[in-house]
Amino acid sequence: MKQTTWSDEGYTLHHYRDKDQDEVDIVVEDEHGALVGIEVKASATVHANDFKGMRKLLDTCGDDLKLGIVMYDGTKVVPFGDRLFAAPMSCLWV
Repeated sequence: MKQTTWSDEGYTLHHYRDKDQDEVDIVVEDEHGALVGIEVKASATVHANDFKGMRKLLDTCGDDLKLGIVMYDGTKVVPFGDRLFAAPMSCLWV
């Protein structure tokens, strides 16, 4: 989380949880209000239900949410709808 101080761009980090307790682990907001949602799963597989919180965030934020990513312990990038993807955690070190 402290890595945001290294950037020339202004970023803030948030957490999303709604009244139903659906959540997104990290929501990154840039200085223009653009958002990226990041959910982290320890599983080697990912399912549509893993995007429940992300879909609610998308419904709430609309076009401000530029990308929703579920990071998982798999091997492939998998699309899950408009602006929603599952991506292997190993992508972070490429």
